[in-house]
Amino acid sequence: MFPDEIVQVAEQVLERCRGAELQIVTAESCTGGLITGCLTAISGSSDVVDRGFITYTNQAKHQMLGVPNSYFETVGAVSENVARAMAEGAIIHSDGDVSLSVTGVAGPGGGSDEKPIGLVHMAVGRKNGFTLHERHVFTGDRTAVRMATVKFGLFLINKSLDQ
Repeated sequence: MFPDEIVQVAEQVLERCRGAELQIVTAESCTGGLITGCLTAISGSSDVVDRGFITYTNQAKHQMLGVPNSYFETVGAVSENVARAMAEGAIIHSDGDVSLSVTGVAGPGGGSDEKPIGLVHMAVGRKNGFTLHERHVFTGDRTAVRMATVKFGLFLINKSLDQ
C-alpha cells in the first residue's frame, strides 16, 4: 500500500520510539489518516502507536485538539500556528509522548498565491513541551503531495528524537 522507502522510515520511527519507550499520536488533516495507517501497517506497531486524530475540519481541530478558533480567523488552518497547536493538543488529549501533526493544501483545488497547492505545515510535539515545526511545498498531484507529507512527517519525528 505504501512505497518501500516510506515503510522503511516508518519502521525506523517505530524502532526508535520503542527503544525509548515513547508512544506516538498523530493529528492529521490533509493526509486523512495515512500517517497512522502507514505506522499501523507494520506488525507490532500497537506497542508504540497510541492513537490518531483525523481533524479535517476547523471544527474538529478545535473540538478534538483545542486549536483556538482565533487561529483560523487570523492565520488560517494551513499555518505554523495551527500545526503547532494540533501537535500540542494531540499530546494533551492522548497518552502519547510524541505527536506528529500535518495541515496543508493537497490540491488539486484550494490553493492561492499565499498558500499554494502542495503547502504543508507539520509539527512534532513532545510531552516535555518541545515542539518542532517545518514548512514544505511539495509538487505533484494530490496523491504525491499526501505521500510526500507522510514521508517527511516521519522524517520529522526522527529529527525530533535527535534533539
